[in-house]
Parts: sequence; structure tokens; C-alpha cells
Amino acid sequence: MIRILAATGIATTTGLALYYSKSRGMKASRNTNEQLQSLKDDQFDVLVVGCGATGAGIALDSASRGLKTAVVEREDFASGTSSRSTKLIHGGVRYLKSAILHLDLEQYQLVREALSERWHLLHVAPHLTRELPIIVPVFKWYLIPYYWTGMKMYDFVSGKKRLPSSYFLSKQKALKQFPMLKSSDLAGAIVYYDGQHNDARMNTCIALTAARYGATVANHVEVKKLLKKKQGDQEVVCGATVKDNLTGDEWDVQAKCVINATGPFTDGIRQLDNPSTEKIVVPSLGVHVVLPGYYSPKDMGLLDPETSDGRVIFFLPWEGFTIAGTTDRECKVTSNPAAVEEDIQFILNEISTYLSPDVNVRRGDVLAAWAGIRPLVQNPQAKNTSELSRSHVIEVSDSNLISIAGGKWTTYRAMAKDTVDKAITVCGLSAKNDCITENIMLEGGENYTKTLSIRLVQDYGLDPEVGSHLADTYGDRAPEVAKHINLTGKRYPITGIRLVEGFPYIEAEIKHAIRDEYCCSIVDFIARRTSLAFLNARATDAALPRISELMSKELNWSRKKQKEEEEKAHAFLKTMGYRLKRDLIGSNISLDNVDVEAYKRVFKDFDRDGDGHISPRDLRKLLEKLGKDVGESEVRDLISEVDVDNNSMIELDEFLKLMSALEAGLVSESRLGMIVKMQRQKSGFAVPISRSGGGV
Repeated sequence: MIRILAATGIATTTGLALYYSKSRGMKASRNTNEQLQSLKDDQFDVLVVGCGATGAGIALDSASRGLKTAVVEREDFASGTSSRSTKLIHGGVRYLKSAILHLDLEQYQLVREALSERWHLLHVAPHLTRELPIIVPVFKWYLIPYYWTGMKMYDFVSGKKRLPSSYFLSKQKALKQFPMLKSSDLAGAIVYYDGQHNDARMNTCIALTAARYGATVANHVEVKKLLKKKQGDQEVVCGATVKDNLTGDEWDVQAKCVINATGPFTDGIRQLDNPSTEKIVVPSLGVHVVLPGYYSPKDMGLLDPETSDGRVIFFLPWEGFTIAGTTDRECKVTSNPAAVEEDIQFILNEISTYLSPDVNVRRGDVLAAWAGIRPLVQNPQAKNTSELSRSHVIEVSDSNLISIAGGKWTTYRAMAKDTVDKAITVCGLSAKNDCITENIMLEGGENYTKTLSIRLVQDYGLDPEVGSHLADTYGDRAPEVAKHINLTGKRYPITGIRLVEGFPYIEAEIKHAIRDEYCCSIVDFIARRTSLAFLNARATDAALPRISELMSKELNWSRKKQKEEEEKAHAFLKTMGYRLKRDLIGSNISLDNVDVEAYKRVFKDFDRDGDGHISPRDLRKLLEKLGKDVGESEVRDLISEVDVDNNSMIELDEFLKLMSALEAGLVSESRLGMIVKMQRQKSGFAVPISRSGGGV
């Protein structure tokens, strides 16, 4: 039976892949080495610097117009701001409010354009997007008409490309749809619709689609210098010297036009062109935290339009978890921004004000936290450059370097169109056709259906959760991933070995990411090809050894190279809120005297031989007494949760610090902690011994 399923799967994969190629009528994307060779050998009409959402969009627009196009990214697709968004495809409710209150035409046009592009994204990438209702709780009855009118205006501006209409909910119905809301003082709620997507995967799909249209796409390639040539009385940019950051190789790339689409790093490239140029980017830091899925309904988000300091907070279900954010404050431009404790606490404090008292918002429930730099811009052509533009700005330097900055994720396609239009005019490029990106289905979207996951489960013997994940991540390319799957050795599921318990990511995705999606590093995989690092930093850390092993085998890494990649991955996880064990359990004991004495007595119960510490043998004896037969490796795993000194034992001080952190909500989901608390309450032992994600 297994052979029949495997054979059926291969046949299905081949058939769908052939249909996919025929329906698109385009050559398959080249592998990483072929892309690099093209970058070395070919001359280009357009060289795009930066492959975030905007850069990838420009590459797709340019290539689909028949222009010889290359795009380079010094790290990876979406490695910066484009993977650190709120995951919304939206017009901007707060911008519409500003447009109306201040009669700001620019803001109004931005919202109108974004709402049009929202509709576009939802249709060209159906596997990565969904419509999401968002509730706005209203705690003063006289504000209900105000918010209702505002959301109806949002619907109206959408025109023919609107999503389902907004509507009012009474207090009772609001609590039924969003049970986590606090009921006190709640007057009612308004529900409106926006879109949601997987931003990093979307960015990757745009880049892959550009490659399918003939663009040369190279990640981990950095621009070191801009090349110039004499043209009449002036020097114009004619390419760049680039460096392969994985091998150290450097070479020149010739291009008729160079487009700077580097987001927060826009000024760095502009200053390669002219060191004295005035900066236009005003970086703003946005922080998000990830909480367990039970913090919100799985199909409804929440908007807090008026936080304590006037900022807006979104509270959204995403990938089975809950995202809360964002902050908005000035910052310095850096390659690896990290969420600071002050911002995390601000978000937690704000969401606690509109959630039910039954929902204890704990610091220990934060599974991941990330920061992204939004590149707001000052328009150098504006009369008052102190005003920040919420729209995008295209600047052409004296040497014809074209820089695109500002804007937002949702409008990437419109930004790309405007930029390529400008490039054609400024650099005299000959396009074969006008912009066609409005009608281009992105990678995986062409033949995707809502029932594709069922077909994957039936054809390959996958777990339904894994089947849904593959369908909603890769779309009609999912069978290409499935052809790499291995047998689990279990009766069920037959195939699809998971990388870490509790998440649908499977080993087969590693091969696909490397062979078909230009994945070059562990961080590429855990942060952009999958969302694991953005969902749970500690679970990602647990999965790293296996991911490293499989990637090392596929890419033929030396042991030294493998170790370097693991170290980079651990460094990256620290920017995602990952905290060391010592930080998790804290350095102080904040228990009162009653609790301290109670936990000391429990410690003595665990310390079976009375030598002042809990050893694996002590813990195993206690668990056996409680009727639980636990293996040695599981016992050592429990010990390791608390063992700050790494001596395979738990001292009283470590024990009390763990319990103090648990009582304060700084740590959650500690298995050992739960066993201790249940032992203290004398209520028996009923906690399963399974690896817990834990908070960061």
C-alpha cells in the first residue's frame, strides 16, 4: 500500500508540474549557481539592489516587460522589514482617519491605492492570503456612530474592490464572537475586513515569479560600489561591483539602469553614489510579540485604535498563534534590530486593558518577539522636508541612480510599476510591453484550490495539519515539496516527518527550499522559507540540530561551516526574543515567606536522598512513586529546564527561582514547575511529559 501511495504521489506531482509549466508557458527558475553565473556573465537593462517586497516587485515588473533584469540582496529575500510586518494587507484605517480629519488628499490617495492593491494581492496569491474580520471594541456608547461611520467610509473608498461590508455588534454578540474581550463598560463593537498574509513567503514568491519570467535573482550578494561612465557632460551609473557574501567572490555587473530598493538602507546606497547627499530616510521601529493561540479567536482580529499614548495596536490570529503589535518610535538603522523589554511590556500592558480578567497576560507567554524598521521618508523635492511622507518617494540622482523608498507592504506592486516607469523614461530603456503585473498570478497561486490539502493527504498519507500547511504555503507547488517526503515508520501518518513537535513543518521542506527556493542558510530556512522562528523561538532552538544536520548534508557543508551556521542561527534567535535559561528564571526570588517554606518542603520531597540537590535519580524515584514510568532522557530533559549551572542537578536556589518566575508569570509552560505545583497541592500527578515550547 505504501508503494502505491508513493507511486501515486510521484505521478500526481509530475502531472501537476507539467500542467503548471504549460499553463504558464515559461521556463523553470534556475538554481542558485546558475543565477550567480548569469550575474557574472550577462549585461542587464536593470539592476535592482535589494530584494524585499519592493525590490522583488520591481524585478518582476521589469522582467515581465521584457527587460533584461537582475536583482541582488545582501542577505535573503525579506530578511529585513518585509518579514517583520503586522502580516496585514490593508488600506490603513488610521490613515483614512487622518485624511478626513485634516483634509489630507495625499493620505486619502494612499488609502485608496492601498485598498485597490489589497484586492490585487488577495487574488494573485490565494494560497498565502485570506480575508480577516477585525473587531474594534467600543467602550463609550456615544463613540459607536463615530467608529461606524469611519468603517463605512473605509468600505466606500474600496469601491468595487471591497471586501465584506463592516457591521455593528451589540455587547452580547461582540463577546460571543470575541470571548476574550472584557465585558465591563463594553458598549458594542464594529467589525470591518482587511486581508492577512504570510509576508516572508509572499516576498519569496514574488522573487520566484520574477525568476520564472527570466530575471536573475541572487540572494546573499551585496553591492560594494556603484560603477559609473561618462555620458555627455555627466557621469551616470552603469552597474555595480558586487560581492558574494557566502564565498567572498567579487565582480562587476553591467547595467543600463540601477534601482535602489533597500528600504531602511536607502541612504547607504545613495551615499555610494554621492557621499554628500542629504539623507531622506527616517527609520521607525515597530515591535511585535507572539502569544499562544488561545489569546484570540482563530478567525478574528482586534484593533485598539487609541492606546494610552495614541498609537494603534493590532491583535491578530496568525499561523495558529496570536500576534500583538506594533510600536512606533524613532530608531537607528541596523541589520538586526531586536525587540527591547520596554516595547514588549508596552504591548502586553495595552492588550491587558481590553481583555477579560480571566486572561492573565503573562510575560512568560511571549513565544517570540521581533522588531522591524519602517523606512519613512522625507521627500527631497517637497518644500517642507520636515514632513514625513506616508506614500512612496522616487528620487533620481544627478547620475541617474533611481531610489524608491517609503510606502507600505500592501502597495509594493504599485510602487514597482511607478519605479519601472520612471526607469524607462530616465534611462531610455526599451520595454516590449506595458506593465502586466496586475494580472500575474504569483508562484503557487495559478492552480491552487481550497481543497488542495485534501488531495495531498489522500495522495501522500500526510497528517491533515501538514497537508493544510503545505497547500497554504506552497499552493500548487506543494506536490513538488511532497516528492521529497520520507516515510515516518508509523502506521499514521505514513509520511511527513516533522521537524519539531507541535508545528506542521516537515523535513521535506528543507530539500525543496534549497533546490527550488534559493535557501542558503539555516536562518533563511527558519525565518523566511518557514515561519518557525517568528512563532516560537525556543521550539526553533530545539529543532536546530536536525535542521542543521539535513542542510549540511544537502549543501555539503564542512563541520566548520555547519558550526558557523548554527552559531548564526542562535545569534538570530536572540534578536527574536530568545532568552537564555538564566534570564528566563531570573536572578531574584520574589516569593513571600509562606511560599518559600512551602516550596522548601516540596524540594525535600524531591530530594529523595537528602543531599541538598535534586538529581535525575531523585526525580525519577519521585515520578515512579506517583505512578509515572519516565525514561532517563525525559528526566534529564526536565532537569535541564532549571539547571542554570549545567551540572545535571537542581539546587534549592535554582528551584526557588523557577517557582518565583512561575508565580510572577515570567515563565509559562514549564513541565517541572507544573509537577512541583501539583505536588504542593497534593492533587496527584497528571501533567504529560512532552516537550513544551515555553515562553521567551
